[in-house]
Amino acid sequence: MSAPGPSNNSKKLASQLRGLVGKAIADYAMIEDGDRVMVCLSGGKDSYTLLDLLLSLRRSAPIRFELIAVNLDQKQPGFPADVLPRHAALLGVPFHLIEQDTYSVVARVIPAGKTMCGLCSRLRRGALYHFAAGNGITKIALGHHRDDIVETLFLNMFFGGRLKAMPPKLLSENRRHVVIRPLAYVPERLIARYAAAREFPLIPCTLCGSQPNLQRLAVKHMLAEWERTHPGRIESIFSSICNVAGSQLADPKLFDFAGLEARRSGVLAAPV
Repeated sequence: MSAPGPSNNSKKLASQLRGLVGKAIADYAMIEDGDRVMVCLSGGKDSYTLLDLLLSLRRSAPIRFELIAVNLDQKQPGFPADVLPRHAALLGVPFHLIEQDTYSVVARVIPAGKTMCGLCSRLRRGALYHFAAGNGITKIALGHHRDDIVETLFLNMFFGGRLKAMPPKLLSENRRHVVIRPLAYVPERLIARYAAAREFPLIPCTLCGSQPNLQRLAVKHMLAEWERTHPGRIESIFSSICNVAGSQLADPKLFDFAGLEARRSGVLAAPV
């Protein structure tokens, strides 16, 4: 007797996620014909879901592109080295391992009780960019989802004094790399459901996931409470990120407030 196939609910969820990812890719021109896309695979639910959906979309895409799964081995104690390459092999995806002991660097430099995310993120980014430059990678795909983007908006407002989030598509500071976030439209709750249905071999992060004093965790709890009392609020906040009215904010670099008088004079001088 053959094993049961996916349920109708699982198929519906997969279809919904493919639609959201496909729309994000189209809206931001994330992937082009001939691209060599590096999917950063961490062992978390988000990156597993990202790779799965990109593989699914590639099968029916009108363009041709390559997918390469890459993991950065940060030498975290107890990290199971065999899980990710085995998963990629089952999917038939080329897999590459980058080895860089960022764990020891972060543990040595960051004082006890301080969050490690900032330095860890910079070290990871540098290692991934270096690999991309040497291996013909044209796009670097990260697993950040809609909730990550909204959380980053509040983190920057509360702790950085900036109205800034994560863009779905980004050109690196040295202008050599394009970073894409195909899960930008996807709520985290749907990813959690999909990862559970697909039974991905999840690997917990012992470096950042175990830190109890994360500012991001506090913001996540705040947003979860808002969503509980006002369902749809996170979706509304994300929609606002996609619909920015520069003239209604206060950044003179974003809008020419000094030129308003000239516009007014032009209107008054124009013939009726």
